[in-house]
Amino acid sequence: MPARAQAISVPTPPRVVDSRGDVVSLQRARIVTAMVEVVAERGVARSTVAHVVARSGVSRRTFYELFSDREDCFLAVFDQAVEQATARVAPAFEAAEGWLERMRAGLRALLEFLDDEPGLGRLAVVDALGAGPIALGRRARVVGVLIDAVDRGRREPNAAAGLKRFTAEGIVGAVLAVLHARLAEPEARPMVGLLGPLMGLIVLPYQGREVAERESARRAPRRKPAVAPVADPLRDLEMRLTYRTVRVLVAIATVPGASNREVSDAAGVADQGQISKLLVRLERLGLIENVGEGHARGEPNAWQLTAKGRDVERTISRQAETAAR
Repeated sequence: MPARAQAISVPTPPRVVDSRGDVVSLQRARIVTAMVEVVAERGVARSTVAHVVARSGVSRRTFYELFSDREDCFLAVFDQAVEQATARVAPAFEAAEGWLERMRAGLRALLEFLDDEPGLGRLAVVDALGAGPIALGRRARVVGVLIDAVDRGRREPNAAAGLKRFTAEGIVGAVLAVLHARLAEPEARPMVGLLGPLMGLIVLPYQGREVAERESARRAPRRKPAVAPVADPLRDLEMRLTYRTVRVLVAIATVPGASNREVSDAAGVADQGQISKLLVRLERLGLIENVGEGHARGEPNAWQLTAKGRDVERTISRQAETAAR
């Protein structure tokens, strides 16, 4: 008989995804990611809840437990994009001294964010324009913050006389138009390469031609080559990502060789019929395998993850950790 863990009552795994709240966070994170991908492929108008559900691997019922409708989900993604961008831009902006340096540092952080998160950037800059009045209102508030930052240039000692807030409104509008055009291109190009030209555009009315030309001539910052995204093993799993599924996989990962009863105790599934059906389905999908002698010889099953199952479980744990931050 293959070696297996000693028959014990398996405790709740101490790692991530050890509560229903963690699984809900994971499901929400997958729906948000799916919304970004679906909107990027289809546009807002042609993206439906059905498309998002199919891409995320969660059930339609779960979607409506987390979001009231497609617009609610889109707005949640928009808010996430703004939050993540702000977390990058605000510290860089505040750490610099002087309006010119703050403009450069903040713009660089924004462009690097757009390079790192093109899906979120496109959704916030491009797709939000067609997402309805609520999204437009939230986008307008963000644009107002950017206008305020640029408008501080009027208070610089060497700023040109007679400038109004309207100048900053025009500059921000022009910058967003450039970003919109670049993000809407079918083939991605590095956004950070726009730093010099956009800085020249921003500072020209406030600092004059000489400073603008100097900013425009600055070399684009060098960055490490982007790491290719790892394929998501949950994408083609052909099953819904439910609380019980996650708990069962984590339980088997924690105690390889666990019996049906041990998996049931750890996953919180009291019905042995349900746990048996779920284990059979996971085995059919190639995520787990039975290394025990089984009932034919009067021995309990002994479940362990396959290589595919380990990839799935690690992805679940990683995404749950990210969602909980």
